Amino acid sequence: MEAGEEVICLDNFFTGRKENIIQWIHNPRFELIRHDVTKPIQLEVDKIWHLACPASPVSYQYNPIKTSKTNFLGTYNMLGLARRVKARFLLASTSEIYGNPEVHPQPETYKGAVNTIGLRSCYDEGKRIAETLTYDYYRMHGIDIRIARIFNTYGPRMDQSDGRVISNFVVQGLKNNPITIYGDGSQTRSFCYVDDLIKGLIKLMGCNHTGPINLGNTEEFTIKQLAEMIRSKIDGNIKLVNKSLPEEDPLQRQPIISLAKKELDWEPLISIDDGLDRTINYFKSQLMI
Repeated sequence: MEAGEEVICLDNFFTGRKENIIQWIHNPRFELIRHDVTKPIQLEVDKIWHLACPASPVSYQYNPIKTSKTNFLGTYNMLGLARRVKARFLLASTSEIYGNPEVHPQPETYKGAVNTIGLRSCYDEGKRIAETLTYDYYRMHGIDIRIARIFNTYGPRMDQSDGRVISNFVVQGLKNNPITIYGDGSQTRSFCYVDDLIKGLIKLMGCNHTGPINLGNTEEFTIKQLAEMIRSKIDGNIKLVNKSLPEEDPLQRQPIISLAKKELDWEPLISIDDGLDRTINYFKSQLMI
């Protein structure tokens, strides 16, 4: 909107919250429609940012059939809209299409190791079929597509109960509760601050590369290291406790972003130290601490 574009936001508010967009409600360039993308909709647009789908395990496992429908039917409907109005289409895919990787770190050429019948399959396989569908529309109908494979992202406005590791650790710490580490904490993740990710998505929409392109931070941490970093920022006396690792939880996750650097001139700039400070301050304001 700041660049002069008009935005129509579709949201069924399954995981979204109106307070996250309240600042835009009366902006003449902004329109909000409560809508579920598993149902078709007629709009006149020139760009479609298809971000729809619960992204945290707690949310997408709540109704796995709905998650699969969102990934297939939602993508199908948005691609149909893109075909009708000749809009450029950007799919927000995920690093989870790589599954529990046998190749580390993960390049876009890696095909993945995903269980088709696991607890996470509704999301992992859902995003894989969304990519397939997007490329089939590209090949059959000439749709102008972009695919972003998004790695772990964090920052302000996360839902404090969505079950993701950074929001979990921060909220537990601020409430002076023990920080819960699933498994022994040796599994690794790479965390990209939301502002960096958004810049990458905007650059991808504006470039001439269809993707898939990895978007994420290459700095890798163990979950135990992350817990210790967050504890040191909140209260060094908070206990760390271990619980069993959830089923199908990937042991490693780190992107190779050489393609994003080459095609988009993009890489993350916000450090984990700075990003955690901003995120902790947000949750402090939400919890009135």
